[in-house]
Amino acid sequence: MPEIIIVKNEAEAGDIYGRCVADLIKAKPNAVLGLATGSSPLAAYRSLARIVKEESIDVSQVQGFALDEYIGLPLTHPESYHATIHRTVVEPLGLDPAKVHVPGDVLNGTPLEDGEKIASAGPAYDAAIEAAGGIDVQILGIGTDGHVGFNEPGSSLASGTRVKTLAEQTRIDNARFFDNDINQVPTHCITQGIGTIMKARHLVLLAFGAGKAEAIEETVEGGVSAFCPASALQMHPHATIIVDEEAASRLRHKDYYRYAYTHKPAWQGI
Repeated sequence: MPEIIIVKNEAEAGDIYGRCVADLIKAKPNAVLGLATGSSPLAAYRSLARIVKEESIDVSQVQGFALDEYIGLPLTHPESYHATIHRTVVEPLGLDPAKVHVPGDVLNGTPLEDGEKIASAGPAYDAAIEAAGGIDVQILGIGTDGHVGFNEPGSSLASGTRVKTLAEQTRIDNARFFDNDINQVPTHCITQGIGTIMKARHLVLLAFGAGKAEAIEETVEGGVSAFCPASALQMHPHATIIVDEEAASRLRHKDYYRYAYTHKPAWQGI
């Protein structure tokens, strides 16, 4: 099962992720990072950017692949994940924009009705990840319903990158990025599938706040089920879940998770 790390706050979680990825880039300058949007990864990106600057780490060869993108938004839309990834990751870290990819880059606002173009984008994205050598570290958030990426409950645990219909709750949750107007939130997306995500060599999932407690409980201590897509992490050989006290509040074995992390040899990292 995943390693569970319970932290005081998002900044502490971000520092753990930042140190992990910074050390990876030092050891492997052409590392391939899996990138996520949303609020959960922001502290992690800030920490990594700070470490990169303080330690003068060369990131010129680093590649990145984002998890997902809305269907129908042009790349220039401020809430497109193309724009968000460049704003929150590429620019702060100083990555080469040409080496950072988002599933919707080839679509650039293509309407849902253009089925041939949209349907081919998913397999092409998976092929690009494989051609890059696969993802070394994939950062993940989690939805209140247990989704990762835009893999809503019921998503196949073997799925590749493909078009999905967003759940109403996901659109409600994401309306905060669209002037709190759900009518502005697209109804469809293109997302890495659970099968694609599970191919990454290391998964790091971040979750904060009481609103994520039930999803974390199901992910960590529930059964593996397509109705909690994040529960697939139980089957991954190297997964790390970093949560604050509120998000961990429903975990039955949280005392053991704390004990195990406290007594972990420093050389193991995460």
